[in-house]
Amino acid sequence: MNARETAEYMFGKDMFSQWLGIELVDIKENYCFLKMPIRPEMINGLGTVHGGVTFAFADSALAFSSNNSGDAAVALNCYINFTKAVRDGDILTAESILLTDTRKTAVYDITIKNQNDEVVASFRGTIYKIGKKITEL
Repeated sequence: MNARETAEYMFGKDMFSQWLGIELVDIKENYCFLKMPIRPEMINGLGTVHGGVTFAFADSALAFSSNNSGDAAVALNCYINFTKAVRDGDILTAESILLTDTRKTAVYDITIKNQNDEVVASFRGTIYKIGKKITEL
């Protein structure tokens, strides 16, 4: 399978990313660009998107970029910086770019933007390659 086919295979089994409304826009090996609409049920008590929704969107981008070679990887460490409030009706994008790659680990930067091309969050994730193929799981 190529990178796109692998990401689509994973997405087909990923009910949570489907529930989030994620769209796989652009998939290349060790890279992805995703889109996600913000819905009313994603809003917290302060009238902005729940931070966990933004984190989950970035985490999905990490998964679709770090696993699309067909070699399974899991998150080892992730952190996020929220830089702008996200509101109901916003359309978010996530771009995941490989920074460093070793035999067992890799680091990705994920930038989350709104429909106005404003950065709303920056996420960095380190993954651990578990030594299995996606199709073996």
